[in-house]
Amino acid sequence: MNTELRVAAYAVCVRETGGVQEILLARWVARDGAKRWTLPGGGMDHGEDPLDTVVRELDEETGYEVEPVRLLGIDSINRRYPRKLGRFADFQGLRIVYEGRVTGGELRHETNGSTDLAAWHPLDAVADLERVELVDVGLELWRSRPENGKAHRAHSADD
Repeated sequence: MNTELRVAAYAVCVRETGGVQEILLARWVARDGAKRWTLPGGGMDHGEDPLDTVVRELDEETGYEVEPVRLLGIDSINRRYPRKLGRFADFQGLRIVYEGRVTGGELRHETNGSTDLAAWHPLDAVADLERVELVDVGLELWRSRPENGKAHRAHSADD
């Protein structure tokens, strides 16, 4: 069994518009074509600083310039994924989650990437969205701001 590690950086961007709090999400397209909302962000390039990663990824996926204002926490997941020739990978995802503030740019959708849509969603409607568990982890970190940076939520196998 192969071991794989993916380090990624994401941002929780919340704004208030007309008295309604909204969160910026990107719609992730899985290999099987399933589409679910996720926090904007993504994998670090080798040698890249996580702050630079989150700024780059937010621009790629949403069109916005984002300032990371606070480290909210680090989330770690472990999964087993099928690979070629009947093999499996023991996958670990290390997800660095920041609070982000939009400072410029215009909302647009990513083309030829892992997401196909970016949009603001009312916070009170997030529970009704088809989403990956990272959205819930990010919101928990944003709301609770735990001193140790650890989300206290059970992980699901679909994230």
